[in-house]
Amino acid sequence: MDLPVDRAPLSTNLDMLCMFDKGEHEGSFGPRHLVILAWRLLGELDLAAFQGAVDDVVERHEMLRTQIVRDDGEPYQKVLPPSSAELVVVDLPPDGSRPREEQADEFVNEIEATTMSVAQLPHLRVVLGRFDAMDAVCVLVTHHVASDGVSLQVVIRDIANFYAARRGFPVAPLTPARQYREFTAWQRQALASPQAEESRAYWREAMRDAEIVDLPTDRVPGEGAPARYAVYRFELEHEVASATTVFATAMRSSPFMVMMAAFNALLHQEAGVDDVVSAIITSGRVEPEYNETVGPFFNMLPLRTGLGECRSFMELVRRTREACLAAYTHELPFAQIAAQAPTLTATYARRGTAVWAFQVMQYPGVTEAELIGDVEFSAIRKRYKAHPVTSDIPNGVLWGLDVLPTGEVTGTARFNTQEYDESTVMRLVERFRGILRGGVSDPGAPLSAL
Repeated sequence: MDLPVDRAPLSTNLDMLCMFDKGEHEGSFGPRHLVILAWRLLGELDLAAFQGAVDDVVERHEMLRTQIVRDDGEPYQKVLPPSSAELVVVDLPPDGSRPREEQADEFVNEIEATTMSVAQLPHLRVVLGRFDAMDAVCVLVTHHVASDGVSLQVVIRDIANFYAARRGFPVAPLTPARQYREFTAWQRQALASPQAEESRAYWREAMRDAEIVDLPTDRVPGEGAPARYAVYRFELEHEVASATTVFATAMRSSPFMVMMAAFNALLHQEAGVDDVVSAIITSGRVEPEYNETVGPFFNMLPLRTGLGECRSFMELVRRTREACLAAYTHELPFAQIAAQAPTLTATYARRGTAVWAFQVMQYPGVTEAELIGDVEFSAIRKRYKAHPVTSDIPNGVLWGLDVLPTGEVTGTARFNTQEYDESTVMRLVERFRGILRGGVSDPGAPLSAL
């Protein structure tokens, strides 16, 4: 596709991030609005070859070297030439008294507390924490204006392949990468299609007079007070996680839908409303041609579920499933949905409340232990340690669950400590656990009994 490089239009996601632009010190373009994921690397690393592989990835994916120009009238994308990414190598102190998995978790927490300026190009920093010559933790840090969680799966896969090739191992050549600015052009055409107009009509009706549910905060920050995000981590009991999967199969649903139903019940009880409009985070990758493109594709969808006459958890799961399937069928960028429902985002303007968004991480790519060349890569997904400082989100609370290949389910809640105490988050996590436990053990029980 023949597109200009010096000046390309923004995607709807980048447009939305510009709405939360508070400069380069906070907000969506601030130094803490980052995406950070980590992998364990087993095998002796050639640092020069690894640096070369990282730089190969920067050359391959334009968005890692794309500037969002916001000081020249209408914002636009400007793709810059490839340059070398920052590779930081840290020797982790020996500590034979604790498992390395625990030390790795703490190390990743420390990296999540760091910052990266949106002006720094490329938008990629790689931090290697080495236990010894054969064992390291690889943390990828990117700014959220340039990537998302799925993007980092693409980045680590490409680093692994480029590294193996530089080490002389036979690896299949990567297919040419589609670029984010190409997706932006495709998106503009797609949003002008009759199918998109049908979806807009669906959302106009589905979200008529709707408001996303919010919950009261513990305190109201002072005007202009910067957000300070922390992360609380938890795990579902093995029996509950297993029962959730079994019940989901019986209901022709996914574990996400069952857990989303429990989250809807939590919002119903805490907010005291029957018309629950919740916010879920999706990958936003609605066109398979761009599944392996690096860029900020993530999306938010509103789910409307009536709980007023809902007689049981089983019925709530059915209603949640129907709402999910309809939302996926008619998925549009959130800004387009909000334009069809003027009342939908009214809650964001209120002081003293916050929206709790929900997501289940389902990342493709290098997740389980995989030998690529002479290095084994495995994602660090099982994490338990809370931390008082972490990467930001634009606003509200982000509640995430990760279903591991072992069947275990871990969770995170990112919250602004200017608005919430950790004890409040812990209380709501325990309420969620109780609702889910009761729901999957006795699906016919009334919601009031959960």
